[in-house]
Amino acid sequence: MKFRDSFLGVGLNVFFLGLVSFLTDVSSEMIMPILPLFIYSLGGAGIAIGLIAGFGDSISSILKVFAGYWSDKTGRRLPYVFAGYASSAVAKIFFPLSTHWLHLLLLRPIERVGKGIRTAPRDALIADSLKGEVIGRGFGFHRAMDTAGAVLGSLLAFLLVWVWGWSLRAILLVAAIVAFLALIPLLRVREVSAGRSRSLRVGLRLSLKGLPRKLKLFILAATLFALAEFSYMFFILRAREAVGGLGVEAIAFPILLYVLFNIVYAVFAFPAGMLSDKIGKRKVIIVGYVLFATICLCFAASKLFTLYILFFALYGLVYALLEGNIRAYTAELSPSEIRGTALGTLHTAIGLAALPSNMVAGILWEVLGSTSTFIYGAVLAAIASIILAKA
Repeated sequence: MKFRDSFLGVGLNVFFLGLVSFLTDVSSEMIMPILPLFIYSLGGAGIAIGLIAGFGDSISSILKVFAGYWSDKTGRRLPYVFAGYASSAVAKIFFPLSTHWLHLLLLRPIERVGKGIRTAPRDALIADSLKGEVIGRGFGFHRAMDTAGAVLGSLLAFLLVWVWGWSLRAILLVAAIVAFLALIPLLRVREVSAGRSRSLRVGLRLSLKGLPRKLKLFILAATLFALAEFSYMFFILRAREAVGGLGVEAIAFPILLYVLFNIVYAVFAFPAGMLSDKIGKRKVIIVGYVLFATICLCFAASKLFTLYILFFALYGLVYALLEGNIRAYTAELSPSEIRGTALGTLHTAIGLAALPSNMVAGILWEVLGSTSTFIYGAVLAAIASIILAKA
């Protein structure tokens, strides 16, 4: 039995990469639900959150296509994967030391640089380790492990606030320590290279030109959707508006909704990948786009906290339908010798859209009110679904 076929139908490489993502997301998701609340406590509001959420992803996204390109060029994925996870862990140490939201405007892009370095080579390594007929399952498994860590991390954040009364800074410090533990299972991952690419030459322009037409159309639709998909931080702030007040409930209850989001995401990520292998990844992605537009309209129309339980559950389902399948569909449309470059191009395009997306969302929030932010997301998501359906 081959190494890559020897565990759960997805292989040991995918399993250990899933474990790395599990621990990383325990760390990251201890931070993510409290980060908008931490920014708020440091004097930040809608525009500050838009800047921090968008700037970090956009700056780091530039690295994604280059990291993917060079992993294709050298035929090696692991050095980029390890460097990315390690640099993010180091950056997280400084989060709890922030005394103004501007500090986080500097620190979060540094932390996201690590994600930019690792994402495309890691996804390419997952694809290299899988057979074509189970690629959706493999990415679904990885996203399920990733999100299971998110469930645990966000649940820990809730318990530390609600039960034990920890400060936000103390939680950020513990999260940084967990990030270093995630490096341990990475030592068990083996290189499974598709070989060095001989068709690529130095330069981003040529690597973009070499992508198949159908893949370019998909990246166009995915980028438009990324303009609609502003940060989760705005969803948490909307929930905080619904809770009201300044007590511990205003912090704990939005975190609990985020836990629900992650539970739904984790439960449905693997089945969503298996479903896409059966009925087609494009169809599943279109459903995810339409559902996101619907949820945005729900957030725009209601501030009743009890309804937000349903809204956050559906929000988690959107991520289950999209996150793994967007990667899997890109890998499916890509020749193996430029798969890292193709995945890097996708991540870069989506990441570059994050800054304008979150800036528009933040400006709308402060100028016209939070309802306008969600209407904006619904309209663009609907347009993206139409483009993909006709592509």
